Amino acid sequence: MRIDKYLWCTRYYKTRSIATEACKKGHIKIDGTNVKPSKDVFSGEKITIRKNQINYEMVVIDVPANRVGAKLVDLYRKDVTPKEAFENQDILKFSKDYYRKKGAGRPTKKDRRDIDTYNDEEG
Repeated sequence: MRIDKYLWCTRYYKTRSIATEACKKGHIKIDGTNVKPSKDVFSGEKITIRKNQINYEMVVIDVPANRVGAKLVDLYRKDVTPKEAFENQDILKFSKDYYRKKGAGRPTKKDRRDIDTYNDEEG
């Protein structure tokens, strides 16, 4: 089975075209090498997926015949993503909050609307 179809069947991507684009951009690796969307997937291969700034790692157990339900996905792959990958995401989230505190810096569009409605109520 092709890698883009496999990722769609195991519900890592919502559509097959999104999976194809991820392969073309180099977000998908099999055993450490970038792959084209047409690369075939076999049992025992380790796939690394870069999605939402997290490197998901999984081992192919079996290849499904077609798209499977969410509860059956674990029959076809084993998730071996290290916990550090998710901790890095939490750290990144906190660092973004650190740089822009609420009320500091340039007002956002929502802040501007709130200011405009406040001024309209007074005047």
